[in-house]
Amino acid sequence: MAKQSKRLRALAKKTPSKSTLPLEEAVALLKTFNNTKFDQTVEVTMRLGIDAKQADQLVRGSIVLPHGIGKSLRVIVFAKGDKIDEARAAGADEVGGPELAQRIKDGWTDFDVCIAAPDMMGAVGPLGKILGPRGLMPSPRAGTVTMDIGKTVKEYKAGKVEFRNDSAGIVHGVAGKLSFDADKLVENIRVFMNYVLSLKPAAVRGQYVKSLSISATMSPGIWIQNQ
Repeated sequence: MAKQSKRLRALAKKTPSKSTLPLEEAVALLKTFNNTKFDQTVEVTMRLGIDAKQADQLVRGSIVLPHGIGKSLRVIVFAKGDKIDEARAAGADEVGGPELAQRIKDGWTDFDVCIAAPDMMGAVGPLGKILGPRGLMPSPRAGTVTMDIGKTVKEYKAGKVEFRNDSAGIVHGVAGKLSFDADKLVENIRVFMNYVLSLKPAAVRGQYVKSLSISATMSPGIWIQNQ
């Protein structure tokens, strides 16, 4: 087991070990952990009562948070024709077709989001083994295979958050930066959690949300009350 730093041990002492806190109190406590030299990212973690092995119980989606996430995402687009100009006008960092696919095959993955027009999936499909493990493969379900290129690019440049449950049934989502005002963090977190709640699969029986917590990049987690 990795040895905890003196700083992390001190923060852990400030964190309630077993009890949960209202969201507003949890955020206020988390903001006191802002003692690093960089602006830490705030993450929401939701442990769901789903069977991650069942296809009809998977939870995934994307959402634009009210106050963004404090980071400008690097967005690439596979498009042709008029969609190229649409993507560039919306702020895409790179736009292309087969030549862009070749760059990725050659090892370039310096981007956060990959969007594709449906008629470009022939070029994108072979990239599955590269993009898939990195969570970058475009898909209709995630909204990254779309004809509405301009709108989708703008959403991701504004900080759209993608998420999907892991093999343990846990969903992680970015909610902003620790430097955000407390009320903005609270609103972002609540909007994210409510959206995940709205995605409850029909096949799930019993308690859907088992536990909730928030944390920063270099902080212990804080358990919060089920909303």
